[in-house]
Amino acid sequence: MSESEEPEPQRSLKRIIWQYENCLSCVWFLPNDPINADLLERGKCTHPKLKDFELIVSGRDWCNLYKEIRQRHIDVLQEKAMKKEKS
Repeated sequence: MSESEEPEPQRSLKRIIWQYENCLSCVWFLPNDPINADLLERGKCTHPKLKDFELIVSGRDWCNLYKEIRQRHIDVLQEKAMKKEKS
């Protein structure tokens, strides 16, 4: 089967480029489960310009307001989640 004979969904998938600057690695992403968060994890976008929309995004989503999260910030989120889990 040539590319022109392929159904549109398959042709579109071949054009998708994976972005490494996704929500999971963004400072504005607040995952539901900070301890076990992965690309499929859902959470809130807390960017000041988007917060009012109460967006629920997955770790694999991305936008042009991305800002890389530092490991220290991840550690703080996970520590808070572990304390909350123990309570």
